[in-house]
Amino acid sequence: MKSKTSFPPQEGAAPPSRCPDNSAFKQQRLPAWKPQLTIASVLSSFFLTGAFCLTVGVCLVLSANSVREIQVDYSDKCSDCSKLRENSSNWNKECHCSINFTLKEDILGDVFMYYGLQNFYQNHRRYVMSRSDAQLLGRKVNIQRSSCAPFSTYRNGTPMAPCGAIANSMFNDTIDLFYNHNSSVIQVPLLKTGNSWWTDKNVKFRNPESYNLSSAFAGTARPPYWQKPVYLLDEKDERNNGYVNDDFIIWMRVSAFATFRNLYRRVRRIQHFAEGLPAGNYTFHISYNFPVTRFKGRKHVILSTVVWSGGSNPFLGIAYLVSGTAATLTGFVITGIHLKLRKKKTYFQKQ
Repeated sequence: MKSKTSFPPQEGAAPPSRCPDNSAFKQQRLPAWKPQLTIASVLSSFFLTGAFCLTVGVCLVLSANSVREIQVDYSDKCSDCSKLRENSSNWNKECHCSINFTLKEDILGDVFMYYGLQNFYQNHRRYVMSRSDAQLLGRKVNIQRSSCAPFSTYRNGTPMAPCGAIANSMFNDTIDLFYNHNSSVIQVPLLKTGNSWWTDKNVKFRNPESYNLSSAFAGTARPPYWQKPVYLLDEKDERNNGYVNDDFIIWMRVSAFATFRNLYRRVRRIQHFAEGLPAGNYTFHISYNFPVTRFKGRKHVILSTVVWSGGSNPFLGIAYLVSGTAATLTGFVITGIHLKLRKKKTYFQKQ
């Protein structure tokens, strides 16, 4: 086997060059656009940006202010039910309360019903991670190896379906709306499907494959705070039952803030409500199941319309207004500095 022999460099020989090749690419001589920042281009960019942001901000604020919304806080009005729910031994006892309110004007168009929670933190890392996406896709997984603990299995080893703290704390109040028309009481028809995102309903959540849901979830048990198993969330509609239930899907999309609202129902526009909600007296009938007193929370029911920019949230419009104002003021400041420096330059040139 021959060994490689290295020869020392000869005296007087030039060392190998480490310079890049003399090409347009390696020598950075390719054609390029080099903007020249003149005072005209800089000022025009600031003023155009400011005008654009101010215009969009005004449109967004006006659009958000045109949303019709009514919000009812039922935390204190259902205090008897709240005290009952604070005792965990009363989990199987039903409690109902009614709240009356009046619409002074018609709410025309599509009307959405939300439930709102205050001081409920869903952004804790352990809470956010406490779920099994593989289980929610209908796969058979080892729950004990997931991040669902301590809401993964019972002491006897029975796995929870669905597992995790998010699913266990699901909002489970039942809210019905009634219209007091003349001397009769009419229940407002509400739609409980079509409220979740298409990707959630068809991609992220799926039921286990079986000839029926009860057999699909055989060998599992409901979470501790649930009153019924997951395959009974909507017995009347199989397409809205189990893991693909709209209420469950919406709750599993956690909020970044302690005060939030989730879409609960949509008013079905038929008969008396073909144009929306007419003015008059209404009543919320609430089956109270979700306790909030221990964490000093509040609960609301919101009836609202939507516009092209969304619901009643002026934050984005205000952000555009602030950005546009800042860009415009910056343009004026630069203009003032430029005029001041130009006067000094003219003065010294005359001297």
